[in-house]
Amino acid sequence: MTESSRRGGSRAGRVRMTGKERREQLIDIGRTLFAERGFDATSVEEIAAKAGVSKPVVYEHFGGKEGLYAVVVDREMRILLDGVTSALTGGHPRELLEQAAFGLLDYIEHSTDGFQILVRDSPVAQSTGTFASLISDIASQVEHILGLEFASRGYDPKLAPMYAQMLVGMVALTGQWWLDVRTPAKSEVAAHLVNLAWNGLSGLEPNPRLVTRRKSDPS
Repeated sequence: MTESSRRGGSRAGRVRMTGKERREQLIDIGRTLFAERGFDATSVEEIAAKAGVSKPVVYEHFGGKEGLYAVVVDREMRILLDGVTSALTGGHPRELLEQAAFGLLDYIEHSTDGFQILVRDSPVAQSTGTFASLISDIASQVEHILGLEFASRGYDPKLAPMYAQMLVGMVALTGQWWLDVRTPAKSEVAAHLVNLAWNGLSGLEPNPRLVTRRKSDPS
């Protein structure tokens, strides 16, 4: 092969990315680095180096590290919420609870990097990607189910949003723990979560009261 043909082959091998392709590449690289190292420990320099571009390219697409982080978080939130919502295919309330728990655990198993990012508090002031907002957004998908169940049992349906936060928070925190230990199996974790949640729900008192109160608490 001649020198000129080698140069031609080299030029042909360097495919120029479109703006959309470059943006997706930077999002993928940012997602990996944010999951591995967190927001603070990840730099624009490192993101640019991994992508083989200069720092101004990152700023051009996202305005900086904060902008890239916000895009990554928003995308993961959509993936998770879509997965949980699509898992709610109907049926008995217990089945819906099982579907919600399994949907979240399924996301944790298959999108580990994404969940690692979501469970960290977001440093971006305008971002909604905090663990608390994650729980709130998922809870809003299931609170209407609890509202119907409460109404059918004679309980106040206005309390359904609070109970939805409790249930989803329990599943999310258990999922965060399971992310590290990965045992028992996903289906077994989901079964135990539903066992606790459902059997607790089935014995709800309409007007619960604390058994013990501190003297300073009102009667």
